[in-house]
Amino acid sequence: MSATVAAALKKAAVYILGDEKKRGKLVTVVLSAAVGLLLLLCAPAVMLSSLGEVGEEAQVPELHINADDFYSSLDSESRQRLDDIRSAGNDIANAMDEKGVKVQTIKAQLIYMSYFEDVQNFNAESYADLFATAQNDSDLISAINSTYGLDIDYDEFVRTYTFVMNSTINAFMFTDTSTKNCADLAAWADNAYISGWGYMNGFIGERNETDRIRYADNAGLVLGYLNYDPMEKVFDSAYSTLVYTEQGGLDTMPEVAGVGLFDGSKHGIYIGNNEMIYSSEAVGYITKDFVSNGGWSSWCTYEGVDYPQEVTDAIESLNEDSSSEN
Repeated sequence: MSATVAAALKKAAVYILGDEKKRGKLVTVVLSAAVGLLLLLCAPAVMLSSLGEVGEEAQVPELHINADDFYSSLDSESRQRLDDIRSAGNDIANAMDEKGVKVQTIKAQLIYMSYFEDVQNFNAESYADLFATAQNDSDLISAINSTYGLDIDYDEFVRTYTFVMNSTINAFMFTDTSTKNCADLAAWADNAYISGWGYMNGFIGERNETDRIRYADNAGLVLGYLNYDPMEKVFDSAYSTLVYTEQGGLDTMPEVAGVGLFDGSKHGIYIGNNEMIYSSEAVGYITKDFVSNGGWSSWCTYEGVDYPQEVTDAIESLNEDSSSEN
């Protein structure tokens, strides 16, 4: 892992430490044999500062430290730097929300904390504009480099972002934490894809204690959303079995992100624009594909998920057609 990536993760750790909800809790740093360094977002930077280059075969045990103790141990200059990072992170979060790209908040904070140390007169609103207008991450990085005179390597950014995202579940992706709804189910699936979750039987999105990577099996991708409490940031066991209803052929499927796809054995989650996401046992991870490329035969809805009127109307229309035929 390059020094730039290591520095990026250290800065990310410092900012997340500023979340008052996480203060006083034990936080964890884990070194991954595969990637050299895997940061849990709530890990304090003090645990990272002494870590140098780590070989691929390195095995390092988990380390625990109290966040309040860490903050108290800082000198006044370090506390000020920490407070400045917190302030900038909060400004970015607010600006991203105002621009309608709240789901990309962690990405924006990570890039800022990784590469903006020498950028003067930073403005969170104009920074958020770049995220609101970029068509994809490649265009985003190009725009940031051009606007701020930086030289961010796109491939390095993708690796860092993926590993950071895998260590957490993006709290900014939910539009309504009080309900289980199809829009947030689609966001959940997209987040799992972006974060590089793997496939493992019996998993619903929790991290494997052996390799510290998140996994979900095919049904578990939906069950994970149903069982995840975004306020407490924990999985419960309210849903143990995926209950679904096949509604009709793909030609009758409404253009609504979060409806399910079914091929007779496995499920996918529609995310819009002819794209869907599913956990594939065959490839070993959560993958994205065009609906037209798969053998999907029907669309379905899931027990526990709320759907908008457009879906309800489509189901009623199918029922009416069925009644007329009979």
